This record gives sequence, C-alpha cells and structure tokens, in this order.
Amino acid sequence: MADVIDDLEAEQETLAAVLSGLSAADWHRASAASGWTVADVVLHLAQTEEAVAASADGDARAIDWRRFGSTVDSAMGAMVRAQAGPGPEIFARWQAARQESVRALRAADPRRPLRWVSASLKPRTLATTRLAEHWAHALDIAGPLRIDYPDTGRLRHVAWLGFSTLPYAFHLAGRPAVPIFCDLRGPDGARWVYGDPAAESSIAGAAGAFCRVGAQRLAPGASGLQTRGPHGAEALRLLRNYAVV
Repeated sequence: MADVIDDLEAEQETLAAVLSGLSAADWHRASAASGWTVADVVLHLAQTEEAVAASADGDARAIDWRRFGSTVDSAMGAMVRAQAGPGPEIFARWQAARQESVRALRAADPRRPLRWVSASLKPRTLATTRLAEHWAHALDIAGPLRIDYPDTGRLRHVAWLGFSTLPYAFHLAGRPAVPIFCDLRGPDGARWVYGDPAAESSIAGAAGAFCRVGAQRLAPGASGLQTRGPHGAEALRLLRNYAVV
C-alpha cells in the first residue's frame, strides 16, 4: 500500500508548491471547476482530506454528506459555501488536513474497508481516489492560471482506477460489463497495459488523455485515443475515475 500513499503525498507536495506561489488575487480567480474559485477548490480538498482522517478514526458523522444535500455534488457545493474563507487560511487548513489524511492512511489496516461517500473502500483504493482527485483539481487550478502542471508516472494509479471501475461505469449506464483492453503510453513513453490483450474491444493512446477523460476534463472525441471493437468507443464514453468497493 505504501507506493500509492507515497505517490499521493508526492502529488500533494506538487500542488502545494503551486499554491504557495499564488498571489492574493489568484485565490479569487475562477478555476476550471464550474462555479468554484481557486480557494473553493482547495477548501473542497481540505474538507475531503479531513473526511479521510475522520473515516479512519471511525467518526461517521464527520463524513455524512447527506446532511448538506441530496446528491454528492450538491452536498460538496453546500459544504464549500458554508466554510468559505481567505485563501491563505484555506491553504493552511488543507496543509494540515492532507498531512493528517496521509498519516491515517498509513496507519490504517489495509484489509479493513473505510466508509467513503456512498461506499466502503479499502485504504489503498481510497488513497488512489484521493490521488486522482488531487491531480484533477490541480488541473482545475493550474490551467486557468496558466501554470505548468506536467503529467508524471503517478498517473499510473489514476489510469488503473479508470480501467478497474469500467464495470461500474457500464453498470451506471444500465449496460452489462464487457472486457476492455487498455494499451496506454505513460508520460515517459513506457507502456501501461490493463486487461486482457485478447479482448475484442480496446482503448489505446496517451495515459494522460485517458485519465483526463476519466476525470471529465477532456471530451473523448478530443482525446486522440483510439478505440477498437464493438464496445471500445462506448467504454471511452463511459469512462469515469470512480472508486468501488
């Protein structure tokens, strides 16, 4: 489990370096997350990192999002609105929350699922979802501010998450799951493969594009990814970086 937690911490450190260089005005700028400023995005990350630690400590009330809205998205929005504040204070809150979250994940029993949103996830999978969310929201911040945020090998965790949850994505669409082979190219040119190469349907191309489609930061048609077989295009359309048990 240490590898993904180490990479989660490294992803957070990369984002921290970006945030530490922001001006007072930058915190108020619109992010690529619809309706949220840069400060709102970081507050959301702080709140959810606090929820990771609360889950590890067994405090179910601290992660009961249904108190704030009928859907996850509406609840997350309400939580951000309720606790909005100055950027530097939010940055400090996120710094403390992420450190506590990493500590809690390292100390957690890797066999015991932790409650998360509407499911329960083992610590390794939860750490992977946290890495995926920090990476996606880092793009939301860096893009509008025109700050370089290059892809790294840490995306292998995000790519694995997208591939492994394809059956869930098909289920959400009311479709039976089918075998999909993913043949991806990492940022350093390394080949990342997931699934059975003999599968009828496949997705191939840049891992960064695959991860962005799964994070809903890039349209499938604009991704440059190649699909093959009777279900390849459908799988790419349904791809989401969702976590399941």
